[in-house]
Amino acid sequence: MKIRTIVTWFTLFFVSLTIAVSCTPATDVSTSESPSTTAVQMGFSAWPGWFPWQIAEEEQLFAANDVKVDLKWFDGYLDSINALAAGQLDANTQTLNDTISSVAAGSDQVIVLVNDNSTGNDKIIVREEINDIKDLQGKTVAVEAGTVDHFLLLLGLEKAGLSPDDVEIKPLETGAASAAFVAGQVDAVGVFAPFTTKALERPGSKELFSSKDFPGAIPDHLVVSRQMLEERPEAVQALVNTWFDTLDFMNENSDKSLQILAKRAGVTVDEYKDYDAGTTIFSIEDNLAAFEPGDDMTSLPYAAQEISTFLVENGLIEQAPDLDKLLDDRFVKAYAEKQKT
Repeated sequence: MKIRTIVTWFTLFFVSLTIAVSCTPATDVSTSESPSTTAVQMGFSAWPGWFPWQIAEEEQLFAANDVKVDLKWFDGYLDSINALAAGQLDANTQTLNDTISSVAAGSDQVIVLVNDNSTGNDKIIVREEINDIKDLQGKTVAVEAGTVDHFLLLLGLEKAGLSPDDVEIKPLETGAASAAFVAGQVDAVGVFAPFTTKALERPGSKELFSSKDFPGAIPDHLVVSRQMLEERPEAVQALVNTWFDTLDFMNENSDKSLQILAKRAGVTVDEYKDYDAGTTIFSIEDNLAAFEPGDDMTSLPYAAQEISTFLVENGLIEQAPDLDKLLDDRFVKAYAEKQKT
């Protein structure tokens, strides 16, 4: 199972296939307008903050919001990134990092919803003798190159005054990286849940740091193509409405929801419960606050600028993209207004 990738050379290839951006002005959002009968092609993949979309499908919450959705599961998150960039999807679940990387490579994508923040489910796990980030110097770290956990590793190294050259990166797919760490072949590993559970099976292993130590650095989103946004804003609104209806369903039907989430994740209900604290699901209030300008990483406009700069400085993208049209909060605002009536 591949995971949440922030940049890859393959992405650059697929982005080149993207259809040229429409110059049509954005259509005003109307919550009363009925979406087209054409199905929205939407991708999602393995991450606790995105599994709730499975509930939306199984409980027919898309249909309840008058939108037809062809929800496509991707075992490989990278495949979903490429599919959106190539115009094969209208919407996809992606991190802020990935979306910035795709936009930098030429794809016109828009973030319309915050699903969650990673608050501990992305981890750097180390062997027994490593007790400080500076102890990583000269050590071998297994991580899927270009993934969010690679990004997390770089954040930790920078915080400790180290550079990427101070460690030896062993590039492995995340499942393989976890297995290599458990087998004692590397000193540390960057993984996310559920691979964190596997990695911690190594005797003496422990978490060195996690996404919890970098609040707001790894937000996860619903991202749509510019074409989808401009041609079918009513369908985008329906997707956003469905997300919040799904959260309501989960609150009212916790046992049934956990069964669906655990099954989609391929773990037991008890194992899934262990991941809860590591992913903070965003409510409508959280969304409204996140889209506001601010001076720390809890603000999406601020976080986008900081992450863009970080990606350039670390050679993960060639140049910073124009972020002026990356975020569109019209849909969460429209949902919030509807709840007041």
